[in-house]
Formats: sequence, C-alpha cells, structure tokens
Amino acid sequence: MVDETLILRKLCELEAYTSQIQDFRSISVNDYKSDWKSQRIIERTLQMMIETCVDIAGHIISDNKYRIPESYADAFIVLRENEIVDADICRTMEKIAKFRNVIVHHYDRVDAEIVVGILRKCLEDFDKYKNAILNWLKGSAAGCPNRTN
Repeated sequence: MVDETLILRKLCELEAYTSQIQDFRSISVNDYKSDWKSQRIIERTLQMMIETCVDIAGHIISDNKYRIPESYADAFIVLRENEIVDADICRTMEKIAKFRNVIVHHYDRVDAEIVVGILRKCLEDFDKYKNAILNWLKGSAAGCPNRTN
C-alpha cells in the first residue's frame, strides 16, 4: 500500500525547492560561471529536486511491486510503463536524472549553459511531474485500475 502521506510530504519538499530556485531563474550564463556561491546553490537545489522526484518514484514502484529500475532514469520509465506519467514527462525526467549524475559525479565539468537552460526551461517540468503524481494519487483513491494496493 502506498504511503500517500510520505509522497505528499515529498511533493511539498519538491514545491519548496522549486520556489527557492526561482530566485536564480534569470541568472545569466556569465554570472553563473563567475559566482561559485550561485553555482553551489543552484546545482545542489537541482540535485535535491531530482532526487526527490526519484525518491517519489521509488516509493510508488516499491509499494506497488513494479519492476525494479536499473537506474535513476529508469525509475521514470517504470512509472510510464505503469501509466503514472506520460511519455513526455518520462523523457524529460530521464534527461534530468542523467543531468543529476553529471552534477553529483562530475562526469564532465558542469556546463553552465545547460544549467541556465534548465533554470529557464525545465522548472515547469517538475510541476508537471508533481501534478502527474497528484493525479495518480487522486485516481488511486477513486480505485483506478492502474493502481494496485
């Protein structure tokens, strides 16, 4: 059985992080590159946002005994396979999860243009993900067939 209270708490955390990072949405690439404090705040906040989304996915997957994802990105594929998110949200969240690995593991130097692009273009995608999860929770309360309890 899905712990709805836990998922709702995680969604509130995601909403708080999204609100906090809004302050940096208009930062220029040059300002981002030249300000290590902004870099740290933005990258860490994005990391927390992504990990919160993955955590939510993980709880849903585990509680419903869906297949075990092979990676963070695959967690969103599992949600799509089970009709919790649509293909567009899935693709976006897969890319964002892969970006998280760049931030955390420094596979490459973090590209300032990509970070600023995410700030300008992708914050709404976190809201879309949140709304998809909320819709799924509402549907589950109504006994939708794609939710097993």
